[in-house]
Amino acid sequence: MIDLRPVFYVIGRILIVLAILMVAPALVDWRAGNPNGFDIARAAMITGFVGVAMALATGNALGTSLDVRQAYLLTAGIWTIVPAFAAIPFVIGAPGLRLSHAYFEAVSGLTTTGATVIVGLDTMPAGMNLWRGMLNWTGGLGIAFIAMIFLPLMRVGGMQFFRTEGFDTFGKALPRATDIARQLLFVYLGLTMAAITVFAMLGQSPLGAVVHGMSAVSTGGFSPFDASFTGLTWLNEYFGTMFMFLGSLPFVRYVQMVNGLPAAVWRDPQVRGYFRWLMGSVLIVTVWRWSTSDMALEPAFRESLFNLTSIMSSTGTFSGSFPSWGGLMLVVAFVLGTVGACSGSTASGLSVFRMQIAMKILRQQVLRILRPSAIHPVKYDGRSVDEDVIHAIIMFVSSYILILGVLGVAISLLGVDLESSVFAVWTTLGNVGYGFGPLVAAGQGTFRAFPEGAIWIMTLAMILGRLGLLAILVLLLPAFWRR
Repeated sequence: MIDLRPVFYVIGRILIVLAILMVAPALVDWRAGNPNGFDIARAAMITGFVGVAMALATGNALGTSLDVRQAYLLTAGIWTIVPAFAAIPFVIGAPGLRLSHAYFEAVSGLTTTGATVIVGLDTMPAGMNLWRGMLNWTGGLGIAFIAMIFLPLMRVGGMQFFRTEGFDTFGKALPRATDIARQLLFVYLGLTMAAITVFAMLGQSPLGAVVHGMSAVSTGGFSPFDASFTGLTWLNEYFGTMFMFLGSLPFVRYVQMVNGLPAAVWRDPQVRGYFRWLMGSVLIVTVWRWSTSDMALEPAFRESLFNLTSIMSSTGTFSGSFPSWGGLMLVVAFVLGTVGACSGSTASGLSVFRMQIAMKILRQQVLRILRPSAIHPVKYDGRSVDEDVIHAIIMFVSSYILILGVLGVAISLLGVDLESSVFAVWTTLGNVGYGFGPLVAAGQGTFRAFPEGAIWIMTLAMILGRLGLLAILVLLLPAFWRR
């Protein structure tokens, strides 16, 4: 029997922190004279009460070691239970969403997907838009940081939590997990403050600068405006691209930079591959759009750069007329969104790292056909890749494609057209947040027009995508629950 006390103790402490975070948006609306501030305050009291009760009831778990199974349960619990409480402000306050839509919105924020069911963001209370931005920010790495603060109390080194979150040190020497978390927080805060400052200097409102800064660095995609970055100055798009790109790089590499390796980021093969694949795609779409329309070269390049970076980094913000381009753009966008950005970042998808290994595995198999007697090891960054890593990547890629197809069919069986179904799973499983298809257009660029069942399927897809599939699927195995 698995001892669940340590799991619920940590979740209870996280709920207490979540309740404290709700105070900021409540104060924003209260100072503006908006009654929505009291609604958010009520949500904070409910969340705080449950968190305190949960922590007190399981407080005798202090000093108990957390094993690998409990670490997986903790990870799954954080990304399923915490969103339920983060959704309370959306239900009892503006915009007054029903449960399925509120949970979808909260999961979308905390998984940094960026898909939304809310229309009328421009007129929604500022506190609620701030709360959406805070969900993106805490979901990016914040919840992992909070958990790492409390895990030492459980006498846990913490590295198994990093594994279930998808962090990968790639064999490099780094400090202990708690030191990594502390330095990650420093880097994350620094990038966020830089983004907010730049956006404010570029003329965005205080709310717009804060929410866009949080969502860009966390690659979350929420915006306080229905039109997202459309209508902002061209410099906002270029700097938005920069911060989305920085947020989708491996954060462990930033930690190595802090520890005296200034070239650690660029030396990472997946960073170089990510940059090449992204820029190649931007150039292809730019030339195609420029040659097939009356759009000038610079706007075509700028919109392609911003939106394709948003898609590949799994951010979800958009600008200009790009979502309606169709044609070649849809094909390129689908591929980039499926691949995703770097492993160990706030981005999701298959990841450049896994795709690079998968391509090397494919090359190895082709060479074996041509020269069966030769030895063709799979190497990455000058080192041979272990067989267990190869098998895990093959299983992950296969599972990802299978789940994408199964969930797409499931949504289509609910009466949703094929294009909307496929792109709905693509954008939620990859935590992309970018919407395509007739139903998205019917929902004014949101997902509110999808049927109730599809909303729950997409919510499941977001959680699966955020946890890298296996962290959830392993819980379905009977062997997991046996001693």
